Amino acid sequence: MQSLVQQKRLTVQSQPIAEDTVALRSLDWDRDRFDIEFGLQNGTTYNSFLIKGEKTALIDTSHEKFRKLYLDLLKGSVDPKSIDYLVISHTEPDHSGLVADVLALAPQATVIASRMALQFLSSMVHRRFPQRAVKSGDTLDLGGGHVLEFISAPNLHWPDTMFTFDRGTGVLYTCDAFGMHYCGESLFDEDLAAIEADYRFYYECLMAPNARSVLGALKRMEPLGDIQIVANGHGPLLKFHLNELVERYRRWSLQQREATTSVAVFYVSDYGYSDRLSQAIAQGITKSHVAAELVDLRATPLAELQEIVQQSAGVVIATPPTAGPAAEASQAALGVILANVKEKQTFGVYEACGDSDEPVFPLANRFSDLGLVRAFPPIRLPGREGVREAEDAPTLPTPAHYKLCEESGTDMAQWLTRDRTVQQMKAVSVNLDKAMGRLSGGLYVITARKGDLKSAMLASWVSQTSFAPLGVTIAVAKDRAIEALMQVGDTFVLNVLEEGHYAPLFRHFLKRFAPGEDRFVGVETLVAANGSPILADALAYIECRVASRMETADHWLVYSVVENGRVSNLEGVTAVHHRKVGNHY
Repeated sequence: MQSLVQQKRLTVQSQPIAEDTVALRSLDWDRDRFDIEFGLQNGTTYNSFLIKGEKTALIDTSHEKFRKLYLDLLKGSVDPKSIDYLVISHTEPDHSGLVADVLALAPQATVIASRMALQFLSSMVHRRFPQRAVKSGDTLDLGGGHVLEFISAPNLHWPDTMFTFDRGTGVLYTCDAFGMHYCGESLFDEDLAAIEADYRFYYECLMAPNARSVLGALKRMEPLGDIQIVANGHGPLLKFHLNELVERYRRWSLQQREATTSVAVFYVSDYGYSDRLSQAIAQGITKSHVAAELVDLRATPLAELQEIVQQSAGVVIATPPTAGPAAEASQAALGVILANVKEKQTFGVYEACGDSDEPVFPLANRFSDLGLVRAFPPIRLPGREGVREAEDAPTLPTPAHYKLCEESGTDMAQWLTRDRTVQQMKAVSVNLDKAMGRLSGGLYVITARKGDLKSAMLASWVSQTSFAPLGVTIAVAKDRAIEALMQVGDTFVLNVLEEGHYAPLFRHFLKRFAPGEDRFVGVETLVAANGSPILADALAYIECRVASRMETADHWLVYSVVENGRVSNLEGVTAVHHRKVGNHY
């Protein structure tokens, strides 16, 4: 029987998915950013599951923002005193944020998790609790035909992740893997067209930097046999298109592993903001068609670290802790990295914002002294986790810091692929290249603002696309900084440059900006109704809202509905961009 309770666009839902098995879903309808400021267009959900055999198991909990809603839903579904086991897929707070609350209601429950997860949970719960560490192949018999088998799946996308397979129902519980940020009443994946864009975007943001681990998990899933349902931690569960969607993970991950250029991004999962910032950098790297591999210094064997460093074209490392439980393993791993890097590799260093970071500049100097090429300036984020610089200052890091990390990762990838880019340009037939160059376009500057983040991009691939409603389509290269501010639902301004008066703006926005650099210094701007900057010297401006996006090989086609606009000079005409070749701007 389904129940639904509403509270300020946070709802909860309980619904059976298999025999003796109920999904307890927390629906976050209005969330538009997740983790490292990935744009969400359809909200998200946090899914946990209740299995009632002769014994009862709860798999995962929920985000702390759902504390009352979720605990009321749980108590309405089962007497907490009857919960025998609490299975934790991984300790990321959006799934384990209510572990302490559940254990307060069910102190008799034994926590089942990987050994690493239990170590993390001990510092989260701050009291002793019954526990059992499990590894791949271990089982737990709940009775009634429900035998749970555990599968190690580290780095998907948390170092302590494990899957759980119920042999009795064929349900595989995968937490983050095979999920998507998509909030809807439908429990399953009936409408593939509605969810596949979010499914792909989720993979690109969280799983692509862990392609090696994805392939490892898929291999460990093969002996399980007939999987009926993939019960993921976010979005609709996979049932109707299960095989197709799982196969997409395999195909995308193989494409990542086949990339000729890769960067290893080293972090410490439970230290400061190391994990979140590393994801931002990895996302920036993958936007430029370079593979990124996230590597937890604390959880990766030293021999594997050595192999990863030797195979990577670049390395990025978070400042590791010099004190605390993670310090010894992290410092040993750092020693292995420094001993195996090679001259001409590129590197980057960023501050993890922990309580005892190794100083960022001396660490960067150690790599420079070994002959490595610095891809971007050391990223230093003032402040420490949970510490406010002033009474009204936000706890770091901010969205601007995440954006800085993303842009730094993109800069590194563009540096690594500069020779490949030139080769691709030369590979185009001269005649074809010149013919394509005859496709002209106007000259525009796209400007956008979201919260404290601002960005801009010179554009010429712009076209009106519809009359009712008025709409335009803009081709945005995947590695452009502004791309992250042009997700579905975001707003921006299309500034039209004027023939004969565009040179200053053209030169300004044509130049290469450093990561995090303010694009509007020295440029006179006004503020549009949607909050984005208007260039005061533009011929006209058009306010737009992103309605949909279509992926091409190296660009996003962003279709947007026009909401407002104005011309500053009725006699003026649009500047035209004439190219001589068609293989670059």
